[in-house]
Amino acid sequence: MTPACNILKSNKIEFSIHEYVHGANAKSFGLEAAEKLGLNVNEVFKTLMVTDDKNFFIAILPVNYQLNLKKVSSAFGCKKLHMADPKVAERLTGYLVGGISPIGQKKRLRTVICESAKSLNKMYISGGKRGLDIGLNPLDLSQVLGANFADIIDE
Repeated sequence: MTPACNILKSNKIEFSIHEYVHGANAKSFGLEAAEKLGLNVNEVFKTLMVTDDKNFFIAILPVNYQLNLKKVSSAFGCKKLHMADPKVAERLTGYLVGGISPIGQKKRLRTVICESAKSLNKMYISGGKRGLDIGLNPLDLSQVLGANFADIIDE
């Protein structure tokens, strides 16, 4: 069990575990997960870290979309954000890139979830390692993270 799964269990949040064999040559971890698990790409979400060089934030969005940095900056009330260095993301979360779960990170960071998740009964996020996704209700994810929903993607 990963820290993400343990936190969901301890909070009595219903979730499902979905494992697949991660391919070393996969170009996109999220798209690979959707394909190998036979899921709709609009239901599988990636976890990205952004920063203003002082503070770090987490954005959760569908794997088939790009993060809009202006929209996510606005969602966090920041002037300008940029993508965090992957090594910094690994150090702050305790997870490897391609397996960064928004749940159970070493340091809890302010988080925003793409508003498209609200229309889903179940969304899929990284479970805390490559080849492991967990499915859960978006409102449960929002509650366990203390996260808000916002428009953060490029259309």
